[in-house]
Amino acid sequence: MSTESSNPKLRVLIAGGGIAALECALALKELAGELTAVSVLAPNTEFIVRPLRVREPFSYPRARRYPLADVVAHAGAELVAGELAWVDANKRAAHTQAGAELEYDVLVIAVGGRVQPRFKHALTIDDRVLDETLHGLLQDLEGGYIGSLAFVAPGRMAWPMPLYELAMMTSGRAFDMNIDLTTTIVTPEDAPLGIFGTAASEAVAERLERARVQTITSAYAEVPHTGEVVINPGDRHLKVDRVIALPELYGPSVRGIPLSEHGFLRVTPFGQVLDVERVYAAGDATEFAIKHGGVGSQQADAVAESIAALAGAPLTPEPFHPVIRGMLLTDEEPLYLTARITGGQGFSSEVSDEPLWSPPGKISTKYLSPYLDMVDHSSPEAS
Repeated sequence: MSTESSNPKLRVLIAGGGIAALECALALKELAGELTAVSVLAPNTEFIVRPLRVREPFSYPRARRYPLADVVAHAGAELVAGELAWVDANKRAAHTQAGAELEYDVLVIAVGGRVQPRFKHALTIDDRVLDETLHGLLQDLEGGYIGSLAFVAPGRMAWPMPLYELAMMTSGRAFDMNIDLTTTIVTPEDAPLGIFGTAASEAVAERLERARVQTITSAYAEVPHTGEVVINPGDRHLKVDRVIALPELYGPSVRGIPLSEHGFLRVTPFGQVLDVERVYAAGDATEFAIKHGGVGSQQADAVAESIAALAGAPLTPEPFHPVIRGMLLTDEEPLYLTARITGGQGFSSEVSDEPLWSPPGKISTKYLSPYLDMVDHSSPEAS
């Protein structure tokens, strides 16, 4: 399949300004740079390494920020300011929240998901405002007003790792200040970060014990009142001074695109959205159960291969084969975890105190990570 002779390059519109969107743009440059004309539609002007924002409340430097225009330009793409509102798939046109219409030959939806608080009486983790959210809590902790905390994951959670990181770093802060703090994680997982497999989960459990963090697994929690956690099965009640919770994650609910439950996009192993032509999706917007930036980038790579082949590049697209690489931040040195995923479960897991991938870091992607590493080394003081 090819585009019209008046426009020999395949026009690719990528909606989103996060990991999956930028990875797709960079992959297309590598795989089909001469065959595609890529535009990136994004509402943000910066790309922020959001997984590192969990450290900001604990007096670490701000998570690295990169001008989005620079990343998009490096990918040989055009940056268009705006936010995707709806799609006319029959006309192959994307419409923005501001009312603009953008024509495309292929559309990639990588706009992420929507986070919503699950518990009214809990402090909900949102990495966009995490420093502000936890500032008062840490002040109360240091002032001696808090003696117990519960970190709670809802039954339908986003990526669970930040819950563990915040629990261990908070416990570590209390220990360093000689404050007696009881810290408990309540999670529906069968084991701590069980998605990484048994070996990795056991290593995480050991770190939690060293960090003086208790863990209650296979637990479905409710927070009916401030400072109260009801744990099922068993109707166990936990009384604490404060409750910190992960949000629930919902799909982007893009109008004009077939949706699965909770607004997510159903895709094939090659990233093509089901029941609609020339539309692909990657990252948290898809219904794939694991919401993780590295996994989203692997989806984006599969999408880019499919689009490159459509544009005429001499390659055979490979389906999405997820591998999770997670750097767990703790009150000590980080712990590096990997797992190959099938059917939503971890297997062939590996755990180490040393980096298991290169360049090491919170974001592990095929194209975006090397670019960011290059920028970091060429301008180490940039922010």
